[in-house]
Amino acid sequence: MRLRGWFIILIILLCSALTLLITQTFITQKILFYATELLVAVIIAYLFFFYRKVINPIRVIGNGVELLNEQDFSSRLRHVNQKDADRIVDVFNRMIKQLKDERLHVRETNQFLDLLINASPLGVVIVDFDERLSSMNPAAEKFLGVSTEATKGKKINEIDSPLSANLSSLSKDSSSTFQLNDSHIYRCSRLSFIDRGYAHPFFLIESLTEEVMDAEKKAYEKVIRMIAHEVNNTTAGVTSTLDSLCDMLKDTPDSTDIRDVMSACIERCYSMSNFITRFADVVKIPQPQLMVNDLNQLADNCIQTMETKCAENNIRIHKDFADTQVLVTVDAELIEQVIVNIIKNAAESIGEEGDIYCKTSSSPAILEIADTGEGISEDTQKKLFSPFFSTKPNGQGIGLIFIREVLIKHQCRFSLKTYADGITRFRIEFVKINKS
Repeated sequence: MRLRGWFIILIILLCSALTLLITQTFITQKILFYATELLVAVIIAYLFFFYRKVINPIRVIGNGVELLNEQDFSSRLRHVNQKDADRIVDVFNRMIKQLKDERLHVRETNQFLDLLINASPLGVVIVDFDERLSSMNPAAEKFLGVSTEATKGKKINEIDSPLSANLSSLSKDSSSTFQLNDSHIYRCSRLSFIDRGYAHPFFLIESLTEEVMDAEKKAYEKVIRMIAHEVNNTTAGVTSTLDSLCDMLKDTPDSTDIRDVMSACIERCYSMSNFITRFADVVKIPQPQLMVNDLNQLADNCIQTMETKCAENNIRIHKDFADTQVLVTVDAELIEQVIVNIIKNAAESIGEEGDIYCKTSSSPAILEIADTGEGISEDTQKKLFSPFFSTKPNGQGIGLIFIREVLIKHQCRFSLKTYADGITRFRIEFVKINKS
């Protein structure tokens, strides 16, 4: 019987009891009194039955609502031996099971996505609806050079990173490729996903640096080797022939002028051979022989080497080294060549009368070489580390390529930029080794 039927029976019994009580008021009979007492007893028994059939199932269903409210999806309701209530219990138990399965599936999916995002070589930066940083994966932290804890709640353009300004310039659902002043190239995209019915923005950062540099290196390696082979073979034959002719004309009267011309040609051939050899050396940079060195000592050695030459042009070199040793794992010979090249470039940028500042710090291990030269424009900054690009009239564009290749082999982060104060700074961040 349905709950409605049990409720109708209860109403009939209560109406009957009310009728007997009213009748008893006007007609006093012993049989009517006993009948009323019996009916009251039946109603009391029926109320107990009604509680089990109606009120108890409702209480059980109420407990189920409490389970839902507490999000306890592991519990189940028992049957109460009432058809309608048991049907509700079955539906409720199925719903709870489905919710539990879906919740477990969502949790497993989210865990998989978290593992995938954290292991991804793509940088993922998630921002909230106010464009404030919410989270980012390890790859994004590496590309931006910051941590999530230090930047959480900040807007993208408020992050102290060369890449942040480029990210903030992206419009919705757009992609662009950026080359920074540290020679790194990134493809950045601004996309969105639906979260609670709203488009939630996020950024994808893909590093193209290795692919582009590998392609560049393969291209110029092949060209340089081919040119070096042809030039060296040609100049070797020409210089050999000219040397032989000079020897033959040594005792010939009035041959001084022609021999001087030949000697000039020989010198020019050697200069051309050396010129090509310098290009070839760029593609033959050896793998670093890593050892623990004191960055202060390496920088000081290079300053001593360049100090006299700089002094000739009234260029002063100032040292601001860390108070303690700055231990780094590097190839000392290669890094000293890098530092000398940077100081040389700084001196050439100044020309006459200026200052060069060499500064080191220990946490993190950083070398910064700054100069008061004419500075670098924004357009030039993007091309600085391109193969054979030079701002000098007779420059070969080898120095910065050599610096780039050595620092990349050492896994250093570096940048070359003219700041708002007019000072140009070459900043190198090394992998530091703690003193044991």
